[in-house]
Amino acid sequence: MKKDYLFLFLILFVGCTSPSPHGKIKDDLVRDNLAFAVQQLQFAFEAIDEAHKINGTTPEERPSPRNIEPDGSLRLVRARDWTSGFFPGNLWYMYELTGDDYWKTAAMKHTGYLESLKGYKGTHDLGFMMYCSYGNGLRLSGVEGYQDILLETAESLISRFNPVVGCIRSWDHNSDKWQFPVIIDNMMNLELLFWASKVSGDPRYRDIAVTHANTTMQNHFRPDYSSFHVVDYDTAGDGKAIQFHTHQGYSHESAWSRGQAWGLYGYTLCYRETGDKKYLDQAEGIANFILSHPNLPEDKVPYWDFDAPDIPNAPRDVSAGTITASALYELSTMSAEKGGYYREMADRIIESVSKKYRAGLHEQHGFLTISSTGHLPAGSEINVPIIYGDYYFIESLVRRERLASGAPVVPEVR
Repeated sequence: MKKDYLFLFLILFVGCTSPSPHGKIKDDLVRDNLAFAVQQLQFAFEAIDEAHKINGTTPEERPSPRNIEPDGSLRLVRARDWTSGFFPGNLWYMYELTGDDYWKTAAMKHTGYLESLKGYKGTHDLGFMMYCSYGNGLRLSGVEGYQDILLETAESLISRFNPVVGCIRSWDHNSDKWQFPVIIDNMMNLELLFWASKVSGDPRYRDIAVTHANTTMQNHFRPDYSSFHVVDYDTAGDGKAIQFHTHQGYSHESAWSRGQAWGLYGYTLCYRETGDKKYLDQAEGIANFILSHPNLPEDKVPYWDFDAPDIPNAPRDVSAGTITASALYELSTMSAEKGGYYREMADRIIESVSKKYRAGLHEQHGFLTISSTGHLPAGSEINVPIIYGDYYFIESLVRRERLASGAPVVPEVR
């Protein structure tokens, strides 16, 4: 985009005349953050190009930004990295908010780098990788071929389902440690399967999603609705749960904050897709655990683990906050008793991120948010920008704007 075009766009946008698929932007906070994101993501394109030059890579080899490294460099990852779908997803959301074909063209370009993943059966993260990219693209543009790519992806994902266990396998690594590990993050990949059943008419995808959600609800959660990160299942015997770990948290018994957010989001979407009240009850139980926890800071942006021993000096995890906010915006439309409260808490989180955890303009290699924490026990991605923190920040803005406009918070993908 040429600078003069960008300048004109910003003038029009700040004046509230920029179109979106559901009308002009009504919410002031969304408008402010979108004006920022227009410039920041332009800067991100420049940072990505520069990183390719420095590293001698091509977009096909390393298509997606993931985080900023300790030395300040931009980390680009291959398509098979579990985070690869978030950057193209960001671009699709920019297209949704602006209605500007510039973002559609960029989104299609970056989405196309991931097509080879449709037949990849080596990960459970295909929902993250492909539904955030191709799923948003299909919903917003109906590009020919996207539906077939997603259906093939869904078939690849269910190849990891074990009917004895009742879950989709997560990791294939550390076979000396686990037989059949299932992580709470895996709840997020079920949305792809629910979609595939609706579009194809094949009940297998939905049945597997429901079975996985039920098994996870039975084994991952403690009586207070906090969850373990990893549950291992005995595939040599009866498929029962045999180990309960919190691999990326402070301890096995602690409440790793991003894991709690994944669970909240996952059971909220399960209620949306099934109408089964037990999923709504589960989501509300998780929301209550998060929002009433004595270690949740006043600004509602969690520490990396609710039980971190060095609170209040522990690193935050903005990504846990933005995931939680996005889920709460949807949950607010489902709960007659607490809907207003959930929306208020989502607003508090997003307002805090906007004021305290937003990157400086033309800084941080074009990331939108700062202070996320990926895997503190491994010394990885601590208090840095991480791409999924940005993705759920933009998604939260989209959902906030949809609520302000009276539109469905989560429109259907056809």
